[in-house]
Amino acid sequence: MRMIKGDPVKLLLVAVIGAGVLVSGQARADTRTDVLCQNNTGDDERINAAVAASAPGDELVLNGTCLINGTVRLVGERTYRGLSRTGTVIRQAPGANLDAMLASDSYLDDVPWTGAPVTIRSLTLDADRDNNPAAHDALVLRSWQTVVEDVVVRGATRHGIRVTNLSANRVALTNTQVNGRIVGSHVAGSGQRGVFAEDVAGAEGTGNSVTDWQLLDNWIEDSGTEGIGLDNAAGWLVRGNHVYGVGRVALWAERLYGSSISDNYLEDFGEAGIRVSVQGEAASTIGGNRVFDFGGGTGTFLQARTNYGTGNLVVTGNTVRGNGSGVGLDYQRGPGTALVVASTGNLVTGVTTARQVGAGVTVSTGV
Repeated sequence: MRMIKGDPVKLLLVAVIGAGVLVSGQARADTRTDVLCQNNTGDDERINAAVAASAPGDELVLNGTCLINGTVRLVGERTYRGLSRTGTVIRQAPGANLDAMLASDSYLDDVPWTGAPVTIRSLTLDADRDNNPAAHDALVLRSWQTVVEDVVVRGATRHGIRVTNLSANRVALTNTQVNGRIVGSHVAGSGQRGVFAEDVAGAEGTGNSVTDWQLLDNWIEDSGTEGIGLDNAAGWLVRGNHVYGVGRVALWAERLYGSSISDNYLEDFGEAGIRVSVQGEAASTIGGNRVFDFGGGTGTFLQARTNYGTGNLVVTGNTVRGNGSGVGLDYQRGPGTALVVASTGNLVTGVTTARQVGAGVTVSTGV
């Protein structure tokens, strides 16, 4: 085990001469490096020096309160771990106004390919948006097969966790960025979205890179616009999340394609509880969600439309509880050809209109 602390200028030397370093002609064992933060603005330099001295398979363990005024670089094939949510707190220094507190190397390097997998667990990111009004996101991921687990994100000026197909200077991916997991984390007080999967299409990108992720068992509170926002939900599994206190839409998922949205608890939103678009060809499922709004919102609790072609969707076993206004279930064709919905076993109460069905929509109870 290596211990990294003190003068950041000396860190690289300390790391290189530590245990577990590759010796010519010999196999190198995976190693652990402990970085002892000093709660001053040299901490990002200490962390980045340890990262630069690490090798694939290494674990970097951050200890204490880390005050940063520069972005921590997440190099792939490494684990970044804290002691616990309270034992390791990475805090954005007042006035730092960072684009990202932690970011994948491929994001920072403006390359057109996704980064190698990273794992981040058991720590807190305090973005301190009150003292960083021009900052952007807390955690930016542009790495495939990435795992985020047991992480707290507080007070991001824009997005708490952002998974993106764009780099810092908007270079788009030309390959895919699939198979990630965000699980058991708590994202609070984001200015825009708590969790945002950005998959920009058009001149800047294919818009079909950030697919097949899992968003499981998270708590997402007090987001300015959306609790969960997915530009491309193809292949995504969104399950067991509690989203509450949202300015606009609790869970907004575009381009469902073989997707599943299940067992989420969504409450107190301004505009919509679940809003989705469904792509043609494949089918998706929305089931077992609790969608409540007791705070005065008058929008739609579950809203679906087709993106292109004929969308196929199962909506079953959801519970909607309103405050006397709004629409419970809203099925529309949208810009696509048609929408086919198997809608059954949903309980809708406390709304003005229980179910609204537009032209070009076929609703059945299934088989």
